[in-house]
Amino acid sequence: MIVNDGIRAREVRLIGQDGEQLGIKSKREALRMAEDAGLDLVLVAPKARPAVARIMDYGKYRFEMQKKARESRKRQKTVAVKEIRLSPTIDTNDFNVKLKRVQKFISKGDKVRVSIRFRGRAITHKDIGRDMIERMAQATKDVAEVEQRPKMEGRSMFLTLAPKTDKDNK
Repeated sequence: MIVNDGIRAREVRLIGQDGEQLGIKSKREALRMAEDAGLDLVLVAPKARPAVARIMDYGKYRFEMQKKARESRKRQKTVAVKEIRLSPTIDTNDFNVKLKRVQKFISKGDKVRVSIRFRGRAITHKDIGRDMIERMAQATKDVAEVEQRPKMEGRSMFLTLAPKTDKDNK
C-alpha cells in the first residue's frame, strides 16, 4: 500500500478514520488532515478517479494483517502422503499388519498410497494385484475413502486413500 508522501495523485477522495466520506481534497490538504489527527494517509484505491485515500494508523493496520496471516497459517494442516507397499503374493497375516499400519496413518489424518510392485512374470497376473488393492480399500472403507481408483504405472499399481471427512460420515 502507498502511504503519505508516496501518494502521487493530486486529488484524492478522502475517507476519515471513522469511515465517513470527507469529499474530494487536494493531496496536500489530505496529508495535513492526517497529520493533525496523528495518523497516516493510505491510498486504498489508486485506480479510481479520483484515487481513494483513507486516514488510518498504518502501523496498527499492518500489525493486524500480519496477526491474521499468522493465525491462518497456524490453523492450516499439512497432509502427508504415506506409502504402503504390498506384493501380489502377500500372506494373510502380513496383509493384516499392513492394514493396521494403513488404519493408523489414516487415523492421524494422513493420506495413504497403497502400491503393489509386480516383479518378473507376476506382471501377467494384474488381476491378483487388483484384487489385493480392492481388498485393502474394502477393509478400510469405514475410516477412509478411495481418492484415486487403482491404476497401473509401469510395473506398479497404485491406489490412494484419504481419511473420511465429517461431511462423509453424515
